[in-house]
Amino acid sequence: MDAIEVNDLYKSFGDVKAVQGVSFTAEQGTIFSLLGPNGAGKTTIIAMLSTLLRPDQGDAKIMGYSILENPMGVKSVLGVVPQEIALYEDLSARENSTFWGKMYGLRGSILKARVDEVLEMIGLTDRAKGAVSKFSGGMKRRVNIGVALLHKPQVIYMDEPTVGIDPQSRRNILDSVVALKNQGMTVLYTTHYMEEAQELSDKIAIMDFGKIVASGTHAELVKIVGQLDRITLTINAEGSQVLETWKAISGVAQISSENGFLTVLAEDSNLVLPRLFDSAASLNVRITSVNILEPNLEAVFLHLTGRALRD
Repeated sequence: MDAIEVNDLYKSFGDVKAVQGVSFTAEQGTIFSLLGPNGAGKTTIIAMLSTLLRPDQGDAKIMGYSILENPMGVKSVLGVVPQEIALYEDLSARENSTFWGKMYGLRGSILKARVDEVLEMIGLTDRAKGAVSKFSGGMKRRVNIGVALLHKPQVIYMDEPTVGIDPQSRRNILDSVVALKNQGMTVLYTTHYMEEAQELSDKIAIMDFGKIVASGTHAELVKIVGQLDRITLTINAEGSQVLETWKAISGVAQISSENGFLTVLAEDSNLVLPRLFDSAASLNVRITSVNILEPNLEAVFLHLTGRALRD
């Protein structure tokens, strides 16, 4: 069963086309990641799927509830971890959790038990009475996640939850995402960190300028660029001086020269790179820089858009 079904969503803000014809589905109990640079439209999609923004065109269903026809049904099955911290800084972790639990309709012993469970889940039982204003960025993020889990949602959106936090807190959050999936929850995860999408996701949609440019499993996406390593080099001479010689090197599948850069596609960069250096030396040419990109989501994004993911 598809927990999330998105059909042809569009959203513009004046002349800015934030989302252009986005469609995807996420199966129940899986992690689906929207991967793309800042400004790609990921947060706008989250806002529409949360019923905070009405799409200009298209619709989506969350656990069968239409975001247009039944927004209250959507909210009843949904938890949202926004990109910005949504907590009352003067309140403690427990007080924040209790407040938001009441907003979800929890009361009495059920509310208290659920707050206790969530504080333990996010590892903050010992700091439950401390003011959130005194917490680190990572701890605040964990409280933000806990708040979204209080009512036991079937689907949870996590919008760039690891931005600006320390490595230990980031590791804690990534582990918690996998734990939520293991509990049967569906997670829609947005990120501009390629390595997070690779580690977490059952399926990934790569976004750029409001559109999904490719989607599938990690293995399916990598097949777009094949199984070749991409070696980008600069030399202290014109590229034409080495092109023909390097084409003949064993293991080189393809080579091109553009804008002062030589790009070599190779079956194994570890074998080919020493041969390139030896060949350059024999031609009295010096290699001045080298960058190796193995087949991964960064290579897919570069192949599809012509620019690096973090541009």
